[in-house]
Amino acid sequence: MKKTLWWGAAIGALVVTVSLAGLLEVPELQALNNLFELRGSRRPVTAIVIVTIDEDSWAELNLAWPWPRALHGRFLDIVGRGKPVAVGFDILFSEPSSRGLADDRAFADAIARAGNVVLAAAAAVVKHEAFVKVDLNPPLPILRAGAAGFGPVNYEVDADGHVRRSDLEYRLQHNRLRSFVWHLYELGVKAGLPAKPLPGGGSFMINYRGGVRTFPHVAYHRVLSGEISPAEFSGKIVLVGATSPTLHDLFSTPFARASTMPGVEIQAHALETLFRGIPIRRVPHPVTMALAFGAALVAVWMTRALRPIRAFFALAGFWLAVFAGVVVLFVAWQVWVEVVAVTLALVLGYGVTVVVEFVQEQREKRRLSRFFSPAVLREIVRQKNDLDLGSARRLLTVLFCDIRGFTSISERLRPEQVVELLREYLTELTEIVFRHGGTVDKYVGDCIMALYNVPFEQPDHAAQAVRTALAFQESTRALSARWEAKVGIRIMNGVGINTGEAVVGTMGSRQRLEYTAIGDTVNLAARLESITKDFDSPVIISESTHSLVKDEFPTRALGEVIVKGKAIPVRIYAVLALGADGEGGTQATVRPPEEVRSAQRP
Repeated sequence: MKKTLWWGAAIGALVVTVSLAGLLEVPELQALNNLFELRGSRRPVTAIVIVTIDEDSWAELNLAWPWPRALHGRFLDIVGRGKPVAVGFDILFSEPSSRGLADDRAFADAIARAGNVVLAAAAAVVKHEAFVKVDLNPPLPILRAGAAGFGPVNYEVDADGHVRRSDLEYRLQHNRLRSFVWHLYELGVKAGLPAKPLPGGGSFMINYRGGVRTFPHVAYHRVLSGEISPAEFSGKIVLVGATSPTLHDLFSTPFARASTMPGVEIQAHALETLFRGIPIRRVPHPVTMALAFGAALVAVWMTRALRPIRAFFALAGFWLAVFAGVVVLFVAWQVWVEVVAVTLALVLGYGVTVVVEFVQEQREKRRLSRFFSPAVLREIVRQKNDLDLGSARRLLTVLFCDIRGFTSISERLRPEQVVELLREYLTELTEIVFRHGGTVDKYVGDCIMALYNVPFEQPDHAAQAVRTALAFQESTRALSARWEAKVGIRIMNGVGINTGEAVVGTMGSRQRLEYTAIGDTVNLAARLESITKDFDSPVIISESTHSLVKDEFPTRALGEVIVKGKAIPVRIYAVLALGADGEGGTQATVRPPEEVRSAQRP
């Protein structure tokens, strides 16, 4: 558990660091676009109409831009007959008209007559490490004198080039300047339009209701020509602005990603957001970081607790649940929860853990492959979280097998031949142990020690050990025949088997651990192997083993012997080979028990 916490904390800290460095900002913004698309378009409620300065109006009016300001005055007089709530010009009039003062005056008089006109200003923001400077390009004094207000129409562009935020006010030297949309909002409130309180702070995230033409569009020339009745503007906020690409007032938004939404329509969405009180509220960054950190812990824990495939589907389900919650919060309550950091934490938590555990698993497989058969090894790896290879007392059967006269054999062979003989011999015996479900504990020169009933329960462990011993004899005879033909030596071995309790598990030093067994049961099995030559019997088993296998194998009692390290005599038995007819037959001459006992008396 502690290791899981450390891994999860490390991955969580990495994701938090990446997010704080701003590397996830663009992906998070793109994910916000996806949330808008998943939510879909919504019909606007606020009474807003956009009068467009478009290609058709240019063609119909046959005028070069900028148009005469007296024309705008005429437009205002026509619209004013319909009693609109407010008229907002998203057009800059910061320079005198090229047609002279009379042109400006005609427009100024119309603005004064209307009494509800808001003009646009441009805020030039200069950002420096030490300061932020805002310069303002306001409308001409003659125009703004009769206006209900004027304010900046600038947009704050995010890192991915999209407009998602609108400012309510700007700090100009020591003064605060209200924005274009704030003035229009105030006029709407005074006129009785349904409105929610303004959001706190100097800016807000626009809750876009859809893409281009979400709000009604009316071509500028149609108003002048009388095609559109002034009554169409009654009780509405009228926004006038350019929609033609020629005037380069187009931006990218969540529903218009290719710089296709006119700035005047963004103002409409901002007003809809203000009047309805539905700005997008971003969950505080510390909360998002805490969620990502927690997601990393969950990912590592799930991956370590489950197999990789199960963990993948579990984490996929967890992510879908998180994402569903994010969508519900966004659609129902306009709350934006950043999901990329959480997703990255889950992906890294899963991916890194899978890779690390795979490397550790391969290393563990290589270490344990010396002791366990491939089948047992696969089960150990599969049950890595449930199987305890730590030291514990349990019942088992221990087998020792040694080549008789190996010292004299070694003296007759070259060292290279000794190595070759041992490799061939131990390889065949190890395969036999594995085939019978045993575990190779260790090799000591030509001796092999095997355990049965560990690490998994093996109901017939004693019988499997005996079967292994008999298979050893058959394999050794074949090996002896090959080496006798090759170098003229004969190979025989003896096997001792004992069943009892021992302490089994991973033991050793801090530098090196081995899976082994210790205890009197192990010592007795080793002693039984050492006396096989005294009885000329290849396989000797203890009384405890005999009680478990006597009905499966022909045996012969060898009496009681006192083995080294024990004061109490031990009853032992020889296992007889099975002949072709199934009857018991000895593999070698078995000396009478009386002769052996007398030989072992002092």
